[in-house]
Amino acid sequence: MPSRRGPVAVLALLAVLVTVLATLTTPAAAAASTLNQLAQAQGKYFGSATDNPELSDSAYAAILGGGEFGSTTPGNSMKWDATEPQQNQFSYAQGDAVVDFADAHDMMVRAHTLVWHNQLPNWLTSGNWSATQLTSILQNHIANVAGHYKGEVYSWDVVNEPFNEDGTYRSDLWYNTLGSGYIATALRAARAADPNAKLYINDYNTEGSGAKSDAMYNLVKSLKAQGVPIDGVGFQAHLAVQYGFPSDMQANLQRFADLGVDVAITELDVRMELPADSAKVATQATYYADVTKACMAVARCVGITIWDYTDKYSWVPGTFSGQGSALPWDENLNKKPSVYDAIATALGGSGDGGGGGTANCEVAYSTNDWGSGFTANITVTNQGPAISGWTLKYSYAGDQRLSQGWSGTWSQSGKDVTVTDAGWNGTLATGASTSIGANFAYSGSNTAPTAFTLNGTTCD
Repeated sequence: MPSRRGPVAVLALLAVLVTVLATLTTPAAAAASTLNQLAQAQGKYFGSATDNPELSDSAYAAILGGGEFGSTTPGNSMKWDATEPQQNQFSYAQGDAVVDFADAHDMMVRAHTLVWHNQLPNWLTSGNWSATQLTSILQNHIANVAGHYKGEVYSWDVVNEPFNEDGTYRSDLWYNTLGSGYIATALRAARAADPNAKLYINDYNTEGSGAKSDAMYNLVKSLKAQGVPIDGVGFQAHLAVQYGFPSDMQANLQRFADLGVDVAITELDVRMELPADSAKVATQATYYADVTKACMAVARCVGITIWDYTDKYSWVPGTFSGQGSALPWDENLNKKPSVYDAIATALGGSGDGGGGGTANCEVAYSTNDWGSGFTANITVTNQGPAISGWTLKYSYAGDQRLSQGWSGTWSQSGKDVTVTDAGWNGTLATGASTSIGANFAYSGSNTAPTAFTLNGTTCD
């Protein structure tokens, strides 16, 4: 595969009205306009998980790759059932698609996962393997999969979820056949396959102190003492507003860091019992802020990954009946202002109602009006780094009704107008502009729109 690059790009955003061009950035804000830029200013990253079906959603992909996130984690496409569905027959197409997307958008990849008790192919779980045979299978899988992505990923979740809630080892294929030594075997194999990738153990419900967190701590301490290669510990942080917050998270992260390993928040979301209301959302915003603050306060907390960024593709409703609304973007790919601002503020930003602090672009809106109808002319100029794929939304205050549009795909629902790029004008380099237009009919007044959003971000 071709060489792929690392961390980060910036998403351009929009706004302005009537015949005026207005730049919506200040020099200081422009230096840190996205969550990842804010995190980078603190020496960390801010990322989102993804999965292959989502990447076919152009509006979703435009936000994922538009600069808010400096890293991505493939949710399923690097797991065992996807990469070795038949013994010694490897499949990388889905994983390659995620890595290629990340490369194209200057994002790094947290690869996930080499050894887990779940999503194993039938040939593996149905076999009656001896310890020698299973060790060979484990080493061969890691050599092939981690070797395939050698030099292409930032890190691997080498072993995922090895513990029960009481701190005992999970009874599964690996532990039952190989004992706890399978973890050291996997880490050594991963280091041999990709010497430069950071090697992690990842688990949930370890964010605060307790039996499970203590078990992980003791495991990492033992591995370090044995000279087993381990670079980091991942704390999934699948939280819920109804269960309380692990108030000692910062201290817990620090005690792991004091063992000489990196720590990372790897799968963050904050679910709630539906329907959402203002009180639940306020608590959710506080939880997101407190997780972010805990990571920011620990020097070796390298970054935060949310488990996909939008409720549209959240795993929560399908797993926890009656729960959801867990992520900072809603199911329509719009930011939840209070949640987004809570994260941004905890990262050192000012918070601005979900606008991300700046809008690195200009929009000109003008009309040719003949009394019963008009042509709307809109020009978008990108003042930030290149973007690929965009969706523009705005609303009219009167009864303006779309007739036809050009240079984009236009639609209208009530007073709300949506325009997606036409393909040929979906990529805008720094300083580049694209012009779009549409005809509308109306009666009464023809008031200009007062706000635009691009890819779910509301411009001031």
